[in-house]
Amino acid sequence: MNLNRLLVLSKCVGVGKRLFAGNARKEFLLLQRRAVKTHSRNLAYAKDLFLGQVNKAEVFPYPEIGNEEVEEINQLVAPVERFFSEEVDSAKIDHEARIPPETLDGLKELGLFGMQVPEEYGGLGLSNTMYARLGEITALDGSIAVTLAAHQAIGLKGILIAGNEAQKQKYLPKLASGEHVAAFCLTEPGSGSDAASIQTRATLSEDGKHYLLNGSKFWISNGGMADIMTVFARTEVVEDGVKKDKISAFIVERAFGGITSGKPEDKLGIRGSNTCEVSFDNVPVPVENVIGEVGGGFKVAMNILNSGRFSMGSAGAGMLKKLIEMTAEYAATRKQFNKALSEFGMIQEKFAVMAMNAFVMESMAYLTAGMLDRPGVPDCSLEAAMVKVFSSEGSWICVSEALQILGGLGFTKNYPYERYLRDCRILLIFEGTNEILRMYVALTGLQYAGKVLTGKIKEMKKGNIGLALGMMGKKLKNSLGGTVDLGLTGKDGVVHPSLAESAKKFEQNVCLFGSTVESLLYRYGKTIVDEQLVLKRVADVLINLASRSISIGLRNHDHEVLLANTFCSDAFFKNNYLMAQLQKHSPENDDANIKKIAKEVLEKRAYVCSHPLDRTF
Repeated sequence: MNLNRLLVLSKCVGVGKRLFAGNARKEFLLLQRRAVKTHSRNLAYAKDLFLGQVNKAEVFPYPEIGNEEVEEINQLVAPVERFFSEEVDSAKIDHEARIPPETLDGLKELGLFGMQVPEEYGGLGLSNTMYARLGEITALDGSIAVTLAAHQAIGLKGILIAGNEAQKQKYLPKLASGEHVAAFCLTEPGSGSDAASIQTRATLSEDGKHYLLNGSKFWISNGGMADIMTVFARTEVVEDGVKKDKISAFIVERAFGGITSGKPEDKLGIRGSNTCEVSFDNVPVPVENVIGEVGGGFKVAMNILNSGRFSMGSAGAGMLKKLIEMTAEYAATRKQFNKALSEFGMIQEKFAVMAMNAFVMESMAYLTAGMLDRPGVPDCSLEAAMVKVFSSEGSWICVSEALQILGGLGFTKNYPYERYLRDCRILLIFEGTNEILRMYVALTGLQYAGKVLTGKIKEMKKGNIGLALGMMGKKLKNSLGGTVDLGLTGKDGVVHPSLAESAKKFEQNVCLFGSTVESLLYRYGKTIVDEQLVLKRVADVLINLASRSISIGLRNHDHEVLLANTFCSDAFFKNNYLMAQLQKHSPENDDANIKKIAKEVLEKRAYVCSHPLDRTF
């Protein structure tokens, strides 16, 4: 896309008008589209780690984009950075718990309400990589970031990925311009993470022309300002002559009537974003507003959520880079005991932690974005979930560390640290709680490994001697502590020599992880779904593995190599401990005691121990 042309065109239209119209739009669509220098995706990278394998083609070399797109990104970033620097008053937004209309208008004028809406529907048509890059900037104000994400990452995404052509033509242009704002309505008072238990119902009218929608949705971002909502409700479907309740997805206009938005929630953080309850009372929804198939709404909801989580990595990295910049200035100039704070070892450690986390977050985010930008329809839901978990928890830890460096000053509202801390806390909760995502990551990978292993066992039973000998040889080699070589280093390796040691540690971890997964499947079978503490460790190992492999795939620069090697060394020992805990009868595993403590506390609904000052005799 020729961005200079885009900017010229944008000056010819007012706020609320799209950038592309008439002949200009037709001419614009003829321009050469961006191309990502990668190949089609064939295999699953994260899932293969459960088999003790590294799908090198997926992550080596690190995805690159063309020079044209680099230039486009740089030109697009500049006005957005300038807007956030000069026009966005984050302290005011936080204090007043609202985003001023003029700020929203500015965001619309920049095209930020239609970043990933295709050009033919009036949007910017950005790739996932470019979307992630702009996310680094929008994340500097949590309220704005959530408002934009609720609108396009989930609010209109259902129309984008599962809507028909008529729905796209009708709704996307006004959503892309920001003339209409979107919301995603799934959560209910009685169903949070358990999305399948929603009770909102859509009943088909007698004439079969519309559905009557009734129910309430809770914690809806943009709920008080949305014109268009993607709403999920139970519908009656007939399968094989049997009536069943299944979830369907609907495009619902506020103009249909019968929609009431509650009072905005008074939140800990992201205070300027609008969050409220939305109620539906006999709302008539035309049958043509069903997204996808009737009864196929749950899959639509999961696809929407799975597709957007990766951007939390770039958002977290963008926020941490800003915090490092602000905090480093303070640490270098603040003196205690006749020394600058930056000279103290424990302060230096905090900066190292922030730098490593930012490095890994952006590495994971842009690798996943590169995967998603490849031709076809790649399934990166596992990778995206891992990015979300790592980045949300890393952001929470690092913002706390930055505040700690400033001491008492960081705790006051005179500085933005306490606001970043409050805004950051929601990251571990929304778009799937980290607990649920860990379960998803572990169970999806274990299911994949189980199917592959079951297939191999069937082949061996059919007399495939070569396969049997290969598996036996691999087990014998592992039991004897043989050298692990997954092809990352050496003559035909894909890793730079400066990262060879980290690559070898990674290979050792992958191999051990594969055998650990196999033993867990044999030990627990189908009951593994009930072993949440086991699944948590499995997910944590995988997240560490994925983040390490992505780090060592980056180009060779001294500081990056230092960050990668340091992070990989730390993750190697953490993984070894986690996998030791997963072994049968492991002395490092305290799961039984943890469950017993929790059971006794929950039975009493209180702290069980006597007070230290109570007499016990």
